[in-house]
Amino acid sequence: MIRDDVLGSLPVRTALPALEAALDGPGCAVLCAPPGTGKTTLVPLVLAGLVRPGGGARGPLRRVIVAEPRRIAARAAARRMAWLLGERVGGSVGFTVRGERVVGRGTVVEVVTTGVLLQRLQRDQELGGTDVVIIDECHERHLDADTVAAFLLDVRATLRPELRLVAASATTDAEGWARLLGDAPVVEARGVTHPLEVVWAPPPRPVRPPHGMRVDPALLTHVASVVRTALAERPGDVLVFLPGVGEIGRVAGRLGGPDALGAEVLQVHGRAPAEVQDAVLAGSGGGNRRVVLATSVAESSLTVPGVRVVVDSGLAREPRTDHARGLSALTTVRASQAAARQRAGRAGREAPGAVYRCWDQAEEARLARFPAPEIKVADLAAFALQAACWGDPDASGLALLDAPPAGALAAARAVLTAIGAVDAEGRVTGRGVRMARLGLHPRLARALLDGAREVGARRAAEVVALLSEEPPRAYGDDLASAWRTARRGGDGYAARWRQESRRLASALPGSVEGSGQDGGSGRDERAPESGGPVDENRTGHDSGTRRTGPAHALDAARAVGGADPDDTTGGSGRGERAHGGGGAGSHRQGGAGRAGGQDGGGHGRLADDLVAGVVAAFAFPERVARARGAGAFLMVSGTGAELGDGSALRTAPWLAVAVADRPATAASARVRLAAVIDEDTARAAAAHLLVSGQEVRWEDGDVVARDVQRLGAVELSARPLRDPDPARVRAALLDGLRREGPGALLRWTRDAHALRDRLGFLRRALGAPWPDVSDAALLDGADDWLEPELSKARRRADLARIDAGQALRRLLPWSSGQAGRLDELAPERVLVPSGSRVRVDYGGEQPVLAVKLQELFGLTATPTVAGVPVLVHLLSPAGRPAAVTADLASFWRDGYRAVRAELRGRYPRHPWPEDPTRAVATRKLNDRR
Repeated sequence: MIRDDVLGSLPVRTALPALEAALDGPGCAVLCAPPGTGKTTLVPLVLAGLVRPGGGARGPLRRVIVAEPRRIAARAAARRMAWLLGERVGGSVGFTVRGERVVGRGTVVEVVTTGVLLQRLQRDQELGGTDVVIIDECHERHLDADTVAAFLLDVRATLRPELRLVAASATTDAEGWARLLGDAPVVEARGVTHPLEVVWAPPPRPVRPPHGMRVDPALLTHVASVVRTALAERPGDVLVFLPGVGEIGRVAGRLGGPDALGAEVLQVHGRAPAEVQDAVLAGSGGGNRRVVLATSVAESSLTVPGVRVVVDSGLAREPRTDHARGLSALTTVRASQAAARQRAGRAGREAPGAVYRCWDQAEEARLARFPAPEIKVADLAAFALQAACWGDPDASGLALLDAPPAGALAAARAVLTAIGAVDAEGRVTGRGVRMARLGLHPRLARALLDGAREVGARRAAEVVALLSEEPPRAYGDDLASAWRTARRGGDGYAARWRQESRRLASALPGSVEGSGQDGGSGRDERAPESGGPVDENRTGHDSGTRRTGPAHALDAARAVGGADPDDTTGGSGRGERAHGGGGAGSHRQGGAGRAGGQDGGGHGRLADDLVAGVVAAFAFPERVARARGAGAFLMVSGTGAELGDGSALRTAPWLAVAVADRPATAASARVRLAAVIDEDTARAAAAHLLVSGQEVRWEDGDVVARDVQRLGAVELSARPLRDPDPARVRAALLDGLRREGPGALLRWTRDAHALRDRLGFLRRALGAPWPDVSDAALLDGADDWLEPELSKARRRADLARIDAGQALRRLLPWSSGQAGRLDELAPERVLVPSGSRVRVDYGGEQPVLAVKLQELFGLTATPTVAGVPVLVHLLSPAGRPAAVTADLASFWRDGYRAVRAELRGRYPRHPWPEDPTRAVATRKLNDRR
């Protein structure tokens, strides 16, 4: 029986007329409604024509698809809608997530993840039979949601203008979405607001800021303390926001059991078992208080009943990618102001509430206004493959709120090209289409396809399932050991791993089991960027069996599953190997070849190690690493990697690194998960990085000429070259000159340095035709002054024999006749009144004449060179600086008396006339004069 009383109380009902008018008119709308108003549950039922709050006439029956960013949210929304209708899930309302499909013949509202919807659009661009699509929680800016919206707008513009599209947001910041949807109307629904008290509860002592996945334990201890305070001061359940599963477990441990705390502690995140998630969403029931520890999944996707208090740690997790090093991982960041508002609002949904914010109020203004759009910070390989399959490889024709960064998209295209998913022009290949249908990150799809050929479908699927959701840290850092632990494990992770292994094995092209399952890559279920740690907020796997009515069997196979049942060509034979992508063929002598293609049980430790290493190397070929000693490795990408002190992998000669992260202050990456491999496996997996040839370069201060074979940055073999190419030797010598500078490698006498300084002065004072003798100019014009000596040189010692002064004279402006004026314009020495010829220093910005004061008596005009007054350094009789002047007449008039008074008594045997302008210059003492 339809629960009309509940439907009639949902605040979003007031916005329904405007929403329906917008869809009947332009066909698109942006719906802004706070969490708990019914935007996810009532709106789809009304648009499908299943209900009408208030008892009015229902609309026409339409098929509605609701796209949720997380699997847990999709299941919860479907169950809530079915409950409102008084039905079971699979009747009028069903859901489809990866590995589970619950629909029936009469299903008209289907809730799916955005990844599942992406797969459907790739297979059926018209979305035949669908009338309305609702993209829920679009404000979270997940990459899959942005991509789905772009594809749907393309479909509306070219194929199905009658398809209705709703972008539903839990915030009122909807202007961007409205513009994207063609200036679509913005329909707002006001939620029931209750007073909300904000309590600022910063830690008593400063805590270390988060970096990488690490959170200061002192902050987690403080959060637990604030929870106890909130329980003592406030009624109702407490919802605690933490960045990830690890932090949830540690805070739960600090809170203790229900007897000590006086409340039941529950955990809600993507990895939580379905029964726990259902218990959280069902409410306390018996009246016992609850403390719900949650990730950001509870910000807007889920409504937890009974909450009166929110404790906000102020932290969140976001993906980050280091494209230069090929490392991607989740990182802990400060939650944005928008996220903080969303979290706080959960406390005031049902009654007056309070939010305890675990940071100082003064920090609020420094927080980012909104979380970073995923397209700006995440690995874009999966997005680039989706765009290529859509027929728009560079995504230039897609309607996106934010364009993908050019560098990140180029890096993604490089990955796809290396694994054979796209060709040199970026167009998707048949292999790339098969990869996209697997519902995996392209790297893992490559590992599954190529690994199945090497080690068998079931074993490849099992290892890829391990890589698609990083095992718990308790499983260790050895991938093969973690594989064995998962096989015999009885925990929640092992159950999810088994389910995913079966799905992947059945999704392989040519599998006798067929696909028949949804292979979506929604935010909560897709492989992590470049195989980094998986976001606990989006990796939950749902238990349960897949149930479909007969009419939906073919739809299930085609819509979002693996390969078509008729497609039996993929992954078999060498023809499917990635072009230049490093796929390992049966010709390889080492590595997994010894494991054969066996797919049965009873494999020993050696076979497991080999299989795990081969599949991991296929997934992350640029992370194949060779040992450097003491637990340190060098990846072929050029990034260093280090194992933990207690790791059993420290003695391995080669590793395939599956999971690694690099803290901002660290020089090397930390290996979180890896497998032992041999050199043959490394060569096969990263074959596109294998290069052989002559290397002539400047290294360690001299020319090194070798015949080298390299796997990326890892040198495999080298032997000296007896007769290297002279042109390459010359280029290496020039590189050495650039690195160390001409002044360090050539023979510079005092006269050579003086000549360079004189030429530099003339260039500054007079310009051309006098040459530029800066390091950069000398290196750029090496042909003009270092030949023929440079071409004859073979090593550093030969450069040291080149007379730099003689070489520089080749740069003098001989052709213009100015070379003969060098001594006139920039004389090496200047005649002073005493008769001495004093050297001029041209090394500074202004020429310097350092001369004893007595030798300039009688000279009133400052000497000049090339029309530039020199800077006179007046010296004492002992040759020490006494004064500096660029105006000699002014010095005699104003400064000389002070110098005379200071030095006359110290040097009584030298002349100190009262009027130096009339005195006779001298180099001698008084008595000798």
